[in-house]
Order: sequence, then C-alpha cells, then structure tokens
Amino acid sequence: MAAIMPGLTSFSNRRVIANGQISLIDGPAWNTRIVNSVGTYNPNNEYVLTGVANVANIEVGSRVVGAGVGREVYVQARNIGAGTLTLSQPLFGGAGTRSYAFHRYRYVFDFSGMERLDRFNIADIEFLLDGIGSCLMLAPTGSMIHMRDCYVTRPKDRGITSIGTGCQDILVDRCQFLSNEMTMNAQNRTTIAINVNNNDAKIRHNRFVRFGHFMVANGGGHIIEGNHWFQGDNAQAGVRFAGLVLTRTNIQTTVTGNYIDNASIEWTNEHSARPNFTNDEYSFGGLTITGNTFLVSNSTLGFCWLVMKPFGTGHFIHGLSVMGNVFKAMYGRAQRIDKVDTTYADMDYTRMRNLQFQGNMFNGINQYVADPVDLTLTQNTVANRWIINASNALPFRGNARKVESVVAEAAIVNAANARVTEMPWVQTQYGVARKSVAVNWTTPVRGQLSVRVRMDTAD
Repeated sequence: MAAIMPGLTSFSNRRVIANGQISLIDGPAWNTRIVNSVGTYNPNNEYVLTGVANVANIEVGSRVVGAGVGREVYVQARNIGAGTLTLSQPLFGGAGTRSYAFHRYRYVFDFSGMERLDRFNIADIEFLLDGIGSCLMLAPTGSMIHMRDCYVTRPKDRGITSIGTGCQDILVDRCQFLSNEMTMNAQNRTTIAINVNNNDAKIRHNRFVRFGHFMVANGGGHIIEGNHWFQGDNAQAGVRFAGLVLTRTNIQTTVTGNYIDNASIEWTNEHSARPNFTNDEYSFGGLTITGNTFLVSNSTLGFCWLVMKPFGTGHFIHGLSVMGNVFKAMYGRAQRIDKVDTTYADMDYTRMRNLQFQGNMFNGINQYVADPVDLTLTQNTVANRWIINASNALPFRGNARKVESVVAEAAIVNAANARVTEMPWVQTQYGVARKSVAVNWTTPVRGQLSVRVRMDTAD
C-alpha cells in the first residue's frame, strides 16, 4: 500500500473497502522470503535486536523464528545504519547472540510501509486466497481497524497480522476464516487466523476452521464472544492444540459464549523478556471463561481444554473464573479439562488465589473439577486422623489450601459403636505434596464426612 500511496505515512480518516471478491493469481511475487541472520538480544532493551547481520535484507513485517522466540513475533522496524531491528514483542530466551530466521509472508493488503493507520474498514468481501497469499498486514501503529461480514478463504500463512500496535481496538465481526490446511492432521498445521499485540480486541460471531491456532493474543481487555473455532482432523486418537493462545499474564479478558471444538485455550507468558516471576509484577490473572461449549472427539485421553504454560518460575493464578461451561468428549474420553504444561516451569501452588470453577457440566470426562469442590471422605476403620487427597478434583491439581466446611454425612462412631459428637479440626496442605486434608479427632472414630476444599485463598 505504501508503494501506491508514496509519501503517505499516516492516515486516520475513516475509509471503507466494501463488496465484491478478491481472487489471487499465483506468481513469484507471492513467494515467502526467508533470510537467516545472527542478532544479539538484551532483556534490558526488550524490543530490540542489535548487531544484526544482513539487516538490509530483512524486511519489515518478517516473522522472527528461533530459539527463545515466542509465537507471532514480527519485525516492526529496522535501522540499517545501526544494524538493529525493532520487534513486536520481547523474547523469552534471555540475553545472548543467536541465529534467527526471518520469514516474510505476502498479503493482499500490506500496510507495513506506513507508520500509522486508523479507522480502516473492510466489509462484505470474499478473499479467495487459494493457498497463494495471506490477507491483511496492519500498519505498525494505529487503532480501530474493522473487518466485518467477510470470507477469508485458504490463506497461505496468515489471515490478519499485527506487526506492532496497529491492532489497538481491532474489531472482527461475523467473518469466516477457512484454513488452507483442512486435510492435514492438527500437528502439521502452521497457519494462524489472527494475532494481536495490543489491547481491547473485539472478536465476535466468527467461524474459524482448522487453523494451527485461531488467535495468538498479547495485550489485555479483549472480548472474545460468540465465535466457533474447531481444529479437529480425521485421525483416530488424534492430538489437539491451542485454538486461542493468550500470551500476557494479567489480561482482563473475557471468553464468553463460544463453541470451542477440538482445541484448547492456552495461557502463557512467552512474550516476556523476564519470564520468571518477580514481586513487582502481576502473575496470571484477570480471565473469565463463561458460558462456552467445549467439545473434543477422537482425541487422546490426555487432551485438556484449559492449559496453563508458564515460561518461567514462580508464577501462580490470582484471578480466574470458569463458570457455566459445558465440557463434552465424544468417541473417546478425556481424563480432565485442565492441566499445567511444565515444559519450561511449574506453577507455585502455594500462592493461588481468587479462582472460581463452578456450575460447569462434564460429559465423557473422567475427573470432575471444581473450586471449591465437595468431596466425600469415608473412614471404615477407627482412626484419630482421616486423610483425603483433594488434588485430582481441584483445578490444575492444586494444593488443598483451605477447607470451607466439614459436614457429617453419617453417624461418627467410636470402636464401641457409640456416637461421637465432637467437632474435628483440620490440617490443610497436609503431606509432602500439600495436596491432602487431614481431619483430626480426639479419639479414634469412623464414619463419613462431606468436606468442601479450595485450592486458593481470597487474599
């Protein structure tokens, strides 16, 4: 676009491209350009690569690939004289000089040559991309881009790409994104429908079919509502991957009323230059997942819909609501709905607070999960201390940090079958793993209790 509008670096008046069809004709102009180079990264200058060899050959808008690089990191700007590249997101891999590959995809509308674009609307257009090219690359900065009632059919690599903060307040409404990788197994797909780096995206009432990921989102304040994304394949006992990837810890985001099919929600901090938790930052929090339909079919027992993946140590959850959702496994069962991916680090289960897992429905899933969770503790032989392991029934196999209530469901009796009416006392985080609750009596007794346990605290 910069080539057909020479000298126009910024445009903020509302413009609409509407109606009709855009169909691509194959040719060498659509070829992805890949440049390999070496650069130095310093977390103190988190958005910049320095000492970049061959910097003049690396195009603005290139995706950065290499060790220590999170998903959907792009070159936002370059300084040929200084040998530096400005990145769309920090790198999690720490300081060092490394080899990188820079992949430059080709787009129908490419605004990377401008500095800023605001209030650009695309409406009622069918993009027939046929695996030849991608759809829309946003300018490095801008706001209020809107795509509505469009069909993005078979993009070669990407649907909508943000290489900077030009995605602020982006709106995508009532569109259909159809992958070019429909016939591939899920593990072989590489295309992504949307990525955002900045805040306040509204993604509403769209349909995304068989992408590698439907969306990779940094930033916060997003509303993801009423969409249908599905990523299954024709394999039996097939593996499944994230549809929605959230890459900021404290995100103030709502995921409401979506149909999430053969895909998970993955929450990471891969776009952090210092992924280990420090006390001067927020850890994972601010996410509500409400009223969604979750489905999986023909998958492995280990599939989970909610995946926490910290890229550094010491992180915990301090604000997550998962309420009123339906989880269903078909043509095979799922073990549970949630897990922590410990590829890089585990979570600190001693600091979890303010989680709500309530009112969810489970079908074809072996392990019910709730917080708080009501557990039945049956003691058939007399003992002073009764032990119940609560970990499996708590979200993310959390610690048993709090007991809200203890209620006798049957008579508590001693060895002589005489009724005991005393109130027991409890020990939370009992045992080496801190996953159990101990109920203590002054005399050996047997019977049955209902114990309400939490993995978190309110403060």
